[in-house]
Amino acid sequence: MMGTMTAASRALTRLATWPDLAEVRPSCGTGRALRSGGVEIAHFHSDQSVDLHLTGKAIHRFERDLRHSTAIRLLPGSPWVTVHLECETDIDLLMTLVSAALQAHQRHPAVDMTALPRCNEDREVALTRETAGGI
Repeated sequence: MMGTMTAASRALTRLATWPDLAEVRPSCGTGRALRSGGVEIAHFHSDQSVDLHLTGKAIHRFERDLRHSTAIRLLPGSPWVTVHLECETDIDLLMTLVSAALQAHQRHPAVDMTALPRCNEDREVALTRETAGGI
């Protein structure tokens, strides 16, 4: 008997078929990741959320739309966005953003792969504490 697939597992299953993406172990050590070339694009940390390496330039370009989406969480200064997955609409949004992320990384490839920015998994707690002080 199989349980129902979560939105995150459905999204990962769909994205794993994309020719530009390969499943890898995430650099943060939590969950599963998808990589394109040498760049980690998505980290699936839980059944409900995915960190997506959208790049600072792409976030800036789409910022107005991203801020209006209840499924998206932006952290100041991070090139990653967190996408909360609850329904098919959220999965469709993630697919669109993964496409945008792949294009952004192809347009502006990272020069130094060792300096890849960390995903939001560990930063979220620290940032919440910092921003609580009114900074």
